[in-house]
Parts: sequence; structure tokens; C-alpha cells
Amino acid sequence: MSDDLFAAAAEEVRRARAPLAARLRPRTIDDVVGQEHLVGPDRPLRRLVESDRLSSALLWGPPGTGKTTLALAVAGSTDRAFEQMSAVMAGVKDVRETIERARQRLGERGQGTILFLDEIHRFSKSQQDALLPAVEDGTLTLIGATTENPFFEVNAPLRSRSTLFRLEPLDRASIEQLVGRGLDAEAVTADDDAIQLLIDRAGGDGRQVLTALDVSCALSEYTHVELRHVEAALGTTALRYGDDDHYDVVSAFIKSMRGSDPDAAIYWLARMLEAGEDARFIARRMVIFASEDVGLADSRALDVAVAAAHALEHVGLPEAQLNLAHAAIFLATAPKSNRAALAIWNARAAVRDGAVGEVPPHLRDGHYQGAATLGHGLGYDYPHDHPSGWVAQQYLPHSLEDRRWYEPSDHGDERRIGERMTELREPPEGGR
Repeated sequence: MSDDLFAAAAEEVRRARAPLAARLRPRTIDDVVGQEHLVGPDRPLRRLVESDRLSSALLWGPPGTGKTTLALAVAGSTDRAFEQMSAVMAGVKDVRETIERARQRLGERGQGTILFLDEIHRFSKSQQDALLPAVEDGTLTLIGATTENPFFEVNAPLRSRSTLFRLEPLDRASIEQLVGRGLDAEAVTADDDAIQLLIDRAGGDGRQVLTALDVSCALSEYTHVELRHVEAALGTTALRYGDDDHYDVVSAFIKSMRGSDPDAAIYWLARMLEAGEDARFIARRMVIFASEDVGLADSRALDVAVAAAHALEHVGLPEAQLNLAHAAIFLATAPKSNRAALAIWNARAAVRDGAVGEVPPHLRDGHYQGAATLGHGLGYDYPHDHPSGWVAQQYLPHSLEDRRWYEPSDHGDERRIGERMTELREPPEGGR
């Protein structure tokens, strides 16, 4: 009995000293803040939990969106045993021991087991495979949490046996609710501007805002939180930027430049730089963009993008942020055309599909001995021999002479290119 009392007292002390985010974790699904698309009335996860029919699941979302919280709330809403494991610390031996305990519970008293595996993406293939038999036969209900795309990081057999639930960054109302709960838990008041700054800087991350609030309360000596306390606390928090953010933010950056929105392009550039993104990666993407999305509508775009990439190598950060910003704004405000990109994509597709006609004889190499006897190079008309620098001549294989892969747009410089191409394609009579 004394051991039980000691354990209970130790647990009480541990909970009292735990971070605010841990102390505020809900005990049941009714206490969960946010993720209404999953746990709101009549929503899929709630229905499965309330009917105790939840099969294995993968909770995928950015840090601080409540994956661990949700798993604990699910466990508190069912009669199943709950075991928690971190993929960072656990090995195959730990997995097998957990499975054996689950089998004993199921056999001895018919009780199922939920295994919550945090950071499941850190498990190797062999570790994930060790879970598969127990998941398949129902010995375990697996709830895996990951910040990484499970289609890349979780084995296909395990993923196919799990329901995928995508958690979204918490909205402003949910963050405000969390801050209110935190202040109540600490029995502390706060100025409105301090609360608003916490909410504004949360970035959809519930754990981050509670951590900042925890520090703010400590700085206020648990009396009254002011703006200065929050500003000091936020100086210790890091910008969230995981692997998914890496791909999503650069996608937003490219699409903002493509959409000719320089303010959005600069914002996403700032997000990447503040998060420590590889600046050379950003520069490479802009060089690609210059030809793919601006192209011949303004050929200076490629010069500017390449110059920014070179400047980055010569100058380095932070000064090269000026060169990157210069290039991003130029690319965003330049006229757009993807016709150069379409030309090569479509031409390569045509070649793959069998458009491989022979080189016309007059275009073949005629500089070696015996070429003339084969007819190679005969009849080739040298364009620079003509006053206009151009002469009508067949350059494509004869079987493809009517094909067109580059069709200029009406944007920027490409309008002039289009007019010239039209003029050349309709030469005066006798010009060919």
C-alpha cells in the first residue's frame, strides 16, 4: 500500500512540474481543442471512437497540432489499454514486448490495446514490419503520429491497414481557447495586447503557444502577463519549418511568382530564409523558374536569376538576401510565358512517341571526304548569304515538316517573336 501511495505522490509532483502543454492535455475526446473536421459532432474520428470501432490510424500533421494530445484523448475515451512509445527511443525488442503484453491482455481478459507510436517515420522498415502481424490480426490498434508525409515515410503494407487522419494547423479561435485555458491553469491574468501577440505568433502551433505562455507566466512571476513578457518569451521560440513546410513553402513561392504577386513572393522568400532554408536551393528554383515560367516573354529573367545565384556564391548571406529579393521581384513582375518549356516537353514527348524522322540530306554533315557522293550537305542554303539573314528552307525531317512545338504567346517580348515567326513562315512567293 505504501508503494502505491508513494507512486501516486510522485506522479502528482511530476504533473505539477510538467510543462503547461503537458498539464493541459485533455483526458477525453470532448476536451480536444481544434481539429473540428475530425472530432466535431458526427465527424469520422469521433464516430469511430464513440462506437469503439477505431482501427489502426495514422495522425499526420505539423508539430503542435495535437497528434499526441489526440491519441491520449482517444485512449481516455475507450476501455482499451494504452501504451505509448517513441520511435526515437524504441527498438524491435520493445515492439515485440509490447505485442506480447497486448496478447496477454486480450487472452486473459479480452481487453484490446492501443499502441501510440510517436514519430513513426523514424522507425526503420524492419521495425515497421515487426508491427505488421499484430496490426493485421487485431492484437494491437496502432495510432502512429508523424510530421512527415506517410506516403513517403510509412511502409505501404502498414499504411494500407491504417486510416489516415490529416491534422491541420490550429485556427485562431482554437489558439485563443488554448491561451485562455493556460491562463486559468496558472491562475494568471494578462493584458489584451500580450494575448494578441501570443495568438498572432502561434503559427497554428498549439504546443508553441503554450510553451511561450508558460515562459511568459514565469517571467511575470505568475502575477500578470504584460506585452514585454510575451516579447521576451517569443524570442526563445523557433519558427516551425519541417520537411512538409520545405516543399509547401517553396511551392507557394513559385506559384506566387507565377501569379505575378511580388508581395507574396517576398513573403515566402522571407519565410524560407528565416527558417534557414538552403539559399542555393532557392536560387536554383528561381533559375529554373526564369525559363519555365517567364521564358522568352522577357529573356532578361534568366540573366537576373543566374546573376542572383552567382551573387549568392560570391557574397553569401545575409547580404545576398538583397540579390535574391531583387531576382524574386523581377521574376514576379515580369511578363509570363511557359511556351519555351512546353516546346521542349512536347518535342521530347513526340520523340518518345516515335517522331524520329531522318535528317534531311542537305542538313547532314558535308565536311568529310566522300560526303558529296552521298548527297550530304548538297543544296544547303547558307542564311548569311542573304541580305535578310534568312532563307526559306526545310529543317525538320520531311515526315514532320508541318509540326510546330514552339508557339509564341502574346505576352511581353514574345509578341514580337510571334510576329517575326509569322512573317518568316509566310515568305514571299519564290522564296523557298
